[in-house]
Amino acid sequence: MADAYKRSGVNIDAGNELVDRIKPALGSNRTSDMLSGLGGFAALCRVPEKFTRPVMVLGTDGVGTKLDLLLQHDQLDTVGQDLVAMCANDVLVYGAEPTLFLDYYATEKLDVDEAETVIKSIAEACDIAGCALVGGETAEMPGFYPDGKFDLAGFCVGWVEEDEILKPERVQAGDAIIGLASSGPHSNGFSLIRKLLSELEVTPSPKILSALLAPTRIYAKSLLPLMPRIRAMAHITGGGFKDNLPRAFSNTLEAHIDPGWLKPYIFSWLQDQLSISRLEMLETFNCGIGMVLFVDPTNSATVSDELAQAGETPYLIGQVHPQESNAQAGTLVVSRDRFELV
Repeated sequence: MADAYKRSGVNIDAGNELVDRIKPALGSNRTSDMLSGLGGFAALCRVPEKFTRPVMVLGTDGVGTKLDLLLQHDQLDTVGQDLVAMCANDVLVYGAEPTLFLDYYATEKLDVDEAETVIKSIAEACDIAGCALVGGETAEMPGFYPDGKFDLAGFCVGWVEEDEILKPERVQAGDAIIGLASSGPHSNGFSLIRKLLSELEVTPSPKILSALLAPTRIYAKSLLPLMPRIRAMAHITGGGFKDNLPRAFSNTLEAHIDPGWLKPYIFSWLQDQLSISRLEMLETFNCGIGMVLFVDPTNSATVSDELAQAGETPYLIGQVHPQESNAQAGTLVVSRDRFELV
């Protein structure tokens, strides 16, 4: 039967070899709550005993079309960080501790060396996020994907105490807004970036390509100790500030943002090459801010200092106001129905 399956384009032996290769990497980040090992039909895990009223927080995402550029430039050893970051950062927004991770790897024909690189990079990124890679699915689908291409998706489970969930209702007028530096575009906007690169007459420098492909920052270990002093958060992903910031506060409030933080050069390069406005940049890319925190203004200096000590680059970028408040010239005003540079 295995030989018959192989004639159809599916190599079961290659899949088994991949499992054997990645077992050591997956064993490094298991938790004491795990009840199963690699290779079963599903992963089994207890609810962590340290929680009194645990709430499960679930997040799923992919790398998007950034994956195509990572393939082109032979940089698959960083793709796992993009995948884990996109899922774990979304879970983190609710104050949850990322705990478990699963991946889905689908390809036209399984390249064991390539798949090993990808999955080991996911395991390494799980170590950064503090969660365990507990399993996943490797699907060989001949005739479905173009030759040499694959897709990647992730699924993250986190836990938070019910009365400690970060949510919009906690944000108040007067709260300080702190932005944490991104490592670059992260894993968003790459359909536009790829279109731009395909139209350029000159190949971008290695410095530009490196900045575009820098792996997405994982904020879990820096932020988890500070959760009691954070009221809400926004993960700045696709849709930039326009789509993501209003998710973090109620519709009676608006954020006044000073967009003058130190932006990495790659965003100036993108704006120049794309010939788009500052406002369009802020509604498309993270523009150098990967995560936004809403905190009591009396805590903002202490929170910023502790984030800096944890290796982050924090910026005090604004304040929360009641809707329709007057804003200073040059301010970015963001609410559910307003997005403009005053």
